Amino acid sequence: MRLVIIIFRQYPWRTLSMLAALLLSGIAEGIGLSAMLPLLTIALGETQGATGKQSTAAGKMIQDIFNAIGLTPTLELLLMLILTAMLLKTVLVLIANRNVGYTVAHLTTKLRQQMLRAYMLARWEFHLSQPIGKLAAAMGGETSQTAKAYATGVSIIVVIIHTVIYVVIAMMVSWKATLIALAAGLFFWYPLNRFVKKARRAGRRQVKVRKSMSSEFVNSILSIKPLKAMAREDRAEAILIGKTNKLKNALQKEIISKESLGAYQEAMKVTFMLLAIYVTIVIWGMAPTAVMILILLLGRILGKLGKIQKQYQTMSVLENSYWSMTQTLEIAQKMREPKLGDRKPELKRAIRLERVSFAYSKNNVLNDISLVFPAGEITVIVGPSGAGKTTIVDLVIGLLRPKTGEVWLDDLPLAQADLHQWRRMIGYVPQETLLLHDSIFINISLGDPNVTEREAEAALRKAGIWEFVEKRPKGMYSSVGQRGLKLSGGQRQRIAIARALVRKPKLLVLDEATTALDPVSEAAICNTLRKLRGEITMLAISHQTALLEVADRAYRIQDGSVFPAEVSSAAGLHLEKTETGTDPKLHAGPTTGEIFSNETTASRVP
Repeated sequence: MRLVIIIFRQYPWRTLSMLAALLLSGIAEGIGLSAMLPLLTIALGETQGATGKQSTAAGKMIQDIFNAIGLTPTLELLLMLILTAMLLKTVLVLIANRNVGYTVAHLTTKLRQQMLRAYMLARWEFHLSQPIGKLAAAMGGETSQTAKAYATGVSIIVVIIHTVIYVVIAMMVSWKATLIALAAGLFFWYPLNRFVKKARRAGRRQVKVRKSMSSEFVNSILSIKPLKAMAREDRAEAILIGKTNKLKNALQKEIISKESLGAYQEAMKVTFMLLAIYVTIVIWGMAPTAVMILILLLGRILGKLGKIQKQYQTMSVLENSYWSMTQTLEIAQKMREPKLGDRKPELKRAIRLERVSFAYSKNNVLNDISLVFPAGEITVIVGPSGAGKTTIVDLVIGLLRPKTGEVWLDDLPLAQADLHQWRRMIGYVPQETLLLHDSIFINISLGDPNVTEREAEAALRKAGIWEFVEKRPKGMYSSVGQRGLKLSGGQRQRIAIARALVRKPKLLVLDEATTALDPVSEAAICNTLRKLRGEITMLAISHQTALLEVADRAYRIQDGSVFPAEVSSAAGLHLEKTETGTDPKLHAGPTTGEIFSNETTASRVP
């Protein structure tokens, strides 16, 4: 019941009011059941003494209630008392359930918001290490399972309260039979806990398989086009079928454990009830009315004990989702991105990397490199895949921090800058354009109410795609389809550029943004960038060389080192400076600080 206790602490007042309502509902039900004994005595014409001492105790409580209000217990009044007690119980249970419903709704929402916030605020290393489907599983299934586990735990408390009431009333009828029933219940029910443990293990297995299956499913959906294009969807299907079979096996074990528990409980309950009837009538010689009430109460007590065990079994299965989710949540919270500084960044002169080194674990990516990206210019970084180009971008954005060295924004080290403000100044265009299955306008604004149609149109014009959008049936409110597949690759990239430009960024980053495009589309994107020169600082990375046609400045990254690269702009071809003169080739060795641009003189990295 740790989960229930944890949640109770989060919602103390709701919990106390719920428990109070449940306790009062149990007392109301107890009064109604107590009134049945004198009711049956009157209805069957039995004398008070015929019921024995125990029935007198139960009847005396009802007699005292009537005496307190100056009435004599008659058949009609007893029926009204029972009806009133049952109605009062119903109202109190509804009040308790309302509080439970409130808590469950708030708990589910709070857990999802905590998970979402922790995920969004986590360091980039956390995102690199987590399967994409893990968050989906936590946000969807695991939070719902947690809410169900809590509701089940509350149900256990309800049953416990009612069981205590039944035990008290049964003790007033026959304390010996009640104690024997309790002892028998504990004796017979305890060995059945092995089915609870089996169900818990099956539930733990289900959580593990569901998370794995969710990740595989998301990966398959994201890769569905190449899979179908190569007729390899059967391989993804086979993997997912294997996961579903594992989930089926775990679910079968859970169901078998639950059904086995229920079957054994029912057999034990029937056996004990038959023995109780024989003992109370034949051996103890109790009156029929007392036996009827006692058997009713003992049946309910044993039924409630069995229900507690079955609900505990259910909760032990469901709560595995909570522990799995909190484990992911704790990892994300521990890896929260630290606040660097509080100084407002600017970009008036240049972004600089000074003697920066970086490594993923023990894999060195950048070794003591120095770079400069002048404001208002187009800087291109080229190099083979895996050379560290994206790592440089991540360092500039602040997603990663250098192991040694520093990134500078003009004269401000990034470690002292307000990282959130800096990122608000950045427009980012990735290689894989992620468009929402929505309108062009929503993909530009991302739902920001502050973005107007005029601003979206201006961004689309700058991105060179307004003429295409204008001709669409619904203009910028036309749908782009799932992941933008109604558009060509170049059109998707231009919309991504418009999305990056709509907030008027100071820095535009293109991370392999033209790699997957055909030469015509790539040339069109390059022409768009050329028109933006001087208006915005641009940093583009690619493992191809086409972007060098529009670059003001270029570097080549290879083997963790930086080399100057030739650039060719509208102003004409400018070859890099080498020891032998002006050969139109890439420099063969690492730079010693000189960088080359479309200026006639070389400048030096600060």
